[in-house]
Amino acid sequence: MIYTVTFNPALDYVIQVNHFKAGQINRNTKEDIFYGGKGINVSCILNELNIESTALGFIANFTGKALKDGLSQMGIYTDFIEVQKGMTRINVKMKSDEETEINGMGPVIEKVHFDALLEKIHSLKKGDFLILSGNIPSSVQSDAYEKVIEQLNEDVDFVIDAEKDLLMKTLPYHPFLIKPNNLELQEIFGVTFETEEQIIDCAKKLQEMGAKNVPVSMAKDGAILVDENGNVYKQGVCKGNVVNSVGAGDSMVAGFIAGVLKKKGYKEALKLATACGGATAFHSGLATYDQILDAMKTLE
Repeated sequence: MIYTVTFNPALDYVIQVNHFKAGQINRNTKEDIFYGGKGINVSCILNELNIESTALGFIANFTGKALKDGLSQMGIYTDFIEVQKGMTRINVKMKSDEETEINGMGPVIEKVHFDALLEKIHSLKKGDFLILSGNIPSSVQSDAYEKVIEQLNEDVDFVIDAEKDLLMKTLPYHPFLIKPNNLELQEIFGVTFETEEQIIDCAKKLQEMGAKNVPVSMAKDGAILVDENGNVYKQGVCKGNVVNSVGAGDSMVAGFIAGVLKKKGYKEALKLATACGGATAFHSGLATYDQILDAMKTLE
């Protein structure tokens, strides 16, 4: 079983407002609600690829129930920990002449709740996969990722999709996969890339620090993978018009893991990852199975 962890999941309320004007009443021309959070996104794409996963994390109040029920209706297993203070956040994402986001706070996660998560993590067994994604809320200690990883059986592979400090602290534990983009990689090493060779060199440095497989997404320039066997694969992009960047990276993670589990090999896993990321980028909301197949046909 694949387990995804989202510390601070959300309901994403996505609205379209024509020519938004501050200080007066504006009316939506379109609205949708999506189940948000990086780990949640991974579970949703895995579900489209017919791979089961269980979403872990923390929920609270009626918004948490709506999130749990919605995922269940989609066929996604959940094993959330319900907390008492606060509420599962609502993120408002407004598309107008400019894109504007207002993100909610999320519930208060106390030590007893975090310990309950650690117990669930400790029960994972050989053959399971753990995917840790996203930021840590302020009510949780900054070393939460390390504490989660330390609970894992040594036979359980895990994936880290997080920003600079969260990511770097996990490398000594040898994650199976990390997925920085080229901008994040530049920030980590304090450089500006001018060639693909520089990107490959930095990915290899992350391997030297402990990571096994390092795919680097590069937006319109595709992706590069340095795998645990020392092979380097380059993958072009899918053809389409980008309308949405939210969830594209999470879709890539899901696609790569799906490719690995289906024993397609790392090169083919990178292709599927790129197709999943592209399909999400070309549509409002996360990609569907049919959209992923269409994207696969346009890979360069």
